[in-house]
Amino acid sequence: MNKQDLADEALFLLLHNEIVSCVYKSSEQGDAENGRCITKLENMGFRVGQGLIERFTKDTARFKDELDIMKFVCKDFWTTVFKKQIDNLRTNHQGIYVLQDNKFRLITQMSAGKQYLDHAPKYLAFTCGLIRGGLSNLGIRSIVTAEVSVMPACKFQVMIQKL
Repeated sequence: MNKQDLADEALFLLLHNEIVSCVYKSSEQGDAENGRCITKLENMGFRVGQGLIERFTKDTARFKDELDIMKFVCKDFWTTVFKKQIDNLRTNHQGIYVLQDNKFRLITQMSAGKQYLDHAPKYLAFTCGLIRGGLSNLGIRSIVTAEVSVMPACKFQVMIQKL
């Protein structure tokens, strides 16, 4: 990794942390307000995901099926955004995919203590929206949720919504 890549990554991480901080500072803290903040972050990610996937796929051949799209997200899309591939992709072949990242960049800076697990969802909401937005632009409606049981490993569950 050269100096430019390190600078780009540092700026991305700082920008993401600042966006999360700004969204939460602009609201009063309550359980309902926490949900609104997560929704706002996810919507931001959705829009960014739509734009990025449009740019990344403009010179790509058409995808064969849903699994082909998910493989693209796990390899090419994830590598471009997070500088590494997803560590594990699982599916039940019925519209549910689990993407596992064992060292998710947006939460690696957080301490691994159990007390910080409560703060993880707000740092994952943008990425859930990013995945959902990218899939949306590829014609797949989905619900994306994230789960952290041990820092910094993270699982994103993608449930495809059949029309």
